[in-house]
Amino acid sequence: MGRLLTARDLKVYFHILAGTVRAVDGVDFHIDQGETLGVVGESGCGKSVTAMALLQLIPMPPGELVAGTAEFEGKDILRLDTEGIREVRGNRISMIFQEPMTSLNPVFTIGDQIGEAIRLHQGLNARQAEEKAVEMLDLVGIPDPRRRVKEYPHQLSGGMRQRVMIGMALSCNPALLIADEPTTALDVTVQAQILELMLDLQRRINMSIMMITHNLGVIAEVADRVIVMYCGKIVESADVRSIFHEPLHPYTRQLLASVPRLELNQSRLQEIPGVVPNLYNLPPGCDFHPRCAEAREECRLQRPELNEMNRGHWVACGRAAGRGA
Repeated sequence: MGRLLTARDLKVYFHILAGTVRAVDGVDFHIDQGETLGVVGESGCGKSVTAMALLQLIPMPPGELVAGTAEFEGKDILRLDTEGIREVRGNRISMIFQEPMTSLNPVFTIGDQIGEAIRLHQGLNARQAEEKAVEMLDLVGIPDPRRRVKEYPHQLSGGMRQRVMIGMALSCNPALLIADEPTTALDVTVQAQILELMLDLQRRINMSIMMITHNLGVIAEVADRVIVMYCGKIVESADVRSIFHEPLHPYTRQLLASVPRLELNQSRLQEIPGVVPNLYNLPPGCDFHPRCAEAREECRLQRPELNEMNRGHWVACGRAAGRGA
């Protein structure tokens, strides 16, 4: 597999009255062609901001791209002008957002909204774009697609709206699909259908996927590699098997321990103690040490760097390095 996207030292800050929020603070990652990269962590850890920064969707101000590069198909997409990023966004890189009702315009038909991207990027006329929209609805498994293109978002169920979003995102055959919590608002049965659909379409066109979620079950099912984020930084990165069977960072282990398991007959769910610190007033040393049962004095004084412990397994934890993991 060839390298599709490489992000280096990505930093996105937000300047607010209380101070400067370091939402993404020095993130490095890559995505290979045909690969699914899982991005996990608690709410506010920087997952969505990382994705939105790649597509220049961060409002500036109050946001600011402080540093970093993101090389995609030979171009640093963070430095493209307005016309250049429009050629990439929705065409070579598409994004599915968490709640389709806030992403779909309620006053335009489904066909109009899918057709807009097709006309813009593929140069088709209105009739051709509508036929392509019908084809995409059929591809994502929506029954009677020729009727559905004439309908409005409120006339579709949540699962069907999410399928519309996937069809819209894939209408231009993107090289990379960014899926930001694509199944959160759906029931379990529909979640499984949506994930199966995305993986099937990925195999058909050799598309890469960046799957952003807090659902570790989704990650276990679809991801090839995983990055774990906390307070705007990557604290662990490895292939999916290593993350689930040999996690090295205490935060990763506590995330996994908090997943309910039927076989354990739990009377109470495990939780990670404490709360995520304010990003404009981070503690000295390791960001996670106030919540970490394994923290020692050095954790309170020194901020750990991301180091490779095993081949392809990176972790930002001084305790992990001390154990020689």
